[in-house]
Amino acid sequence: MTTFKEIRGTAIQSVSSDPTNPEVGQIWYNNTIGVLKGYQLVAAAFASGGNLATARYALAGAGTQTEALAFGGFDGSGMVSSEEYNGATWAGGGTMGNARYRLAGAGTQTAALATRGYSNPTGQTGVTEEYDGSSWTSGGTNPVPGSASGATGTQTAGLNFGGSPNLSSSQEYDGSTWAGGGTLNTGRSILGGAGTQTAGLAFGAPTATESYNGTSWTSVNSLNNNIEGGCGTQTAAIAFNGNAPIGVQSWDGTNWTNISAALGTPRGDFFAVGIQTSALVFGGSSGPTITAATEEYTGAFLATKKITTS
Repeated sequence: MTTFKEIRGTAIQSVSSDPTNPEVGQIWYNNTIGVLKGYQLVAAAFASGGNLATARYALAGAGTQTEALAFGGFDGSGMVSSEEYNGATWAGGGTMGNARYRLAGAGTQTAALATRGYSNPTGQTGVTEEYDGSSWTSGGTNPVPGSASGATGTQTAGLNFGGSPNLSSSQEYDGSTWAGGGTLNTGRSILGGAGTQTAGLAFGAPTATESYNGTSWTSVNSLNNNIEGGCGTQTAAIAFNGNAPIGVQSWDGTNWTNISAALGTPRGDFFAVGIQTSALVFGGSSGPTITAATEEYTGAFLATKKITTS
C-alpha cells in the first residue's frame, strides 16, 4: 500500500499543537486533542442571512456584508423605505423623499448616495438623495435622468454610469453637484459597478467590462456570461447571476473567472454590496415572486480543517 510519505515526500507529523504557518496540503496529527488535521482550500459559498423586512426588487444599496443599507425598489409601486443590516438582521432606516425603483446606490451605511431611478408617474428621474445613518436629504440633481444605471464610489466622490435607455454617459458627484465624466464605449443598462470615482469598473449587460481612470473608460476583458449585479474594487470585483448554476465570477484586474457557487434563492433584480471575498446579496424577484431573501457570500479561503472519514 502506498503511504502518505511516498505520495507527499514527508510523513504525517504528530504534534502537540497546530503549526503556526502550515503549507497547503499539509496534514498532521494533534496528539493533545487526538485529531487529524489538514490545511486546505475551503470553497466559496453562500449562506442565508436575515430576510429584509419588506420584500422588494429593482432596489439599490450601499455598505458592506455586516453594515449594509437597502433602499427604494418595487413591491407593487415605488418605495421610499430603507433598511439597515447588522450582519444578522435588518432594521428600519430613514424614509426617502422620493419613491422610485431601478435607482443607483453607492457609499456606506451611514453615508449613502442614491441617484436617478424610475418614479411613477413621472418616469426617468435625476433625483439624488444622501443618507447620514438616520435620515435622507436632497442632494444635487443628476443632469441626465435615467434608471437601471451603475454606480460606485462614496457619497462625496460618487460615480454613476450607463442606464436606460442604453446610455453611455457617466457623471461624477462631489457631494453637492454632478459633472459630466467620460463616455462608456458600450451604452447599456442594468450593469454592475465596483471601485472608486477615479478607479472604477463597469460590467455586464450583457458581458462588456470597462475600467475608468477618472477621465476615460477603457474596454477590458469581458465577463464569461451575463450578470445581474456586483461589487468590489477595480482590481478585485465579484459579479453575480442569480439564475445560473455557476452564478459567480471573480475579477483579478485582468480576467473574469467562474466560481462554482450559486445563490440558494434563484432571482434577478437584486442588489449586492461588499468586497470580492465578503459580499451581501439581497432582494430581487423570480417571475412574479418578490423575495426578501438575503445571502452572504464568502470567497474561497485557506483554513485548518479536521479530517474525518465522512
